[in-house]
Amino acid sequence: MYKIVKAEELTTNIYLMEVEAARIAKACQPGQFIIARMDEDGERIPLTICDYNREKGTITIVFQIVGASTQDMSSLKTGDSFRDFVGPLGCPSEFVSEDLESLKKKKMLFVAGGVGTAPVYPQVKWLHEHGIDADVIVGAKTKDLLILEKEMEAVAGNLYITTDDGSYGRSGMVTQTIKDLVAEGKHYDTCVAIGPMIMMKFVCLMTKELNIPTIVSLNPIMVDGTGMCGACRVSVGGKVKFACVDGPEFDGHLVNFDEAMQRQQIYKTAEGRAFLKAKEGNTHHGGCGNCQ
Repeated sequence: MYKIVKAEELTTNIYLMEVEAARIAKACQPGQFIIARMDEDGERIPLTICDYNREKGTITIVFQIVGASTQDMSSLKTGDSFRDFVGPLGCPSEFVSEDLESLKKKKMLFVAGGVGTAPVYPQVKWLHEHGIDADVIVGAKTKDLLILEKEMEAVAGNLYITTDDGSYGRSGMVTQTIKDLVAEGKHYDTCVAIGPMIMMKFVCLMTKELNIPTIVSLNPIMVDGTGMCGACRVSVGGKVKFACVDGPEFDGHLVNFDEAMQRQQIYKTAEGRAFLKAKEGNTHHGGCGNCQ
């Protein structure tokens, strides 16, 4: 059992939990994720690691209520436990293995949308701990849906907040802020964008136009999280990849976002899953129990 040592509601339908998981905390790196399960009959829920404390042996997760399982999870309190808490899974962010001196010469921009702020935070924190400041744009629909602002402010070189309705920070989409910063004379060697699929798509369209190499994290399309179900299948540079085992991070300029989003909708129904299995054959990745 994995004890919850902290549980709080960050904002409407978005929750943070700190969980005792010493082995994961010892080994994990920014960019990786875990799979949580409340009980023996519970659904496996992949969640990107928001933070980790190697000394305390804890992992922090942030999740949004999107269905019955996450609704049930939101009722857990401090002192409750998860039946399973598996990880670290997926590949770490590429910059973790880069030469530090070379990395320090790069100008990096992170773009976080909504709950995507949670997986962006450990990456920016890691850079900060290694003496590297990165610019960060955090976007939310409204001020009330903004999360982890103080935490991000403590580790970002420059933090730019933008809200769709203009209720806080800059007004408009994150793409407009990217365009404004470049127009103001900012230069970036790399951009990392994490958030809703549609947001990442338009960020990539913008950064491609601005000639800024961009990495995206495709954690929003995971279901099984171990490469068995095929839900996170995506085309990257014309090749079939699976976000949970090959990613979750990929070159955003090579990701076929339209195909991924369409496939995500089809996968939601039993009929759709059967259609995808028939269409994709041996490359589908069967084994989830949903594809009979």
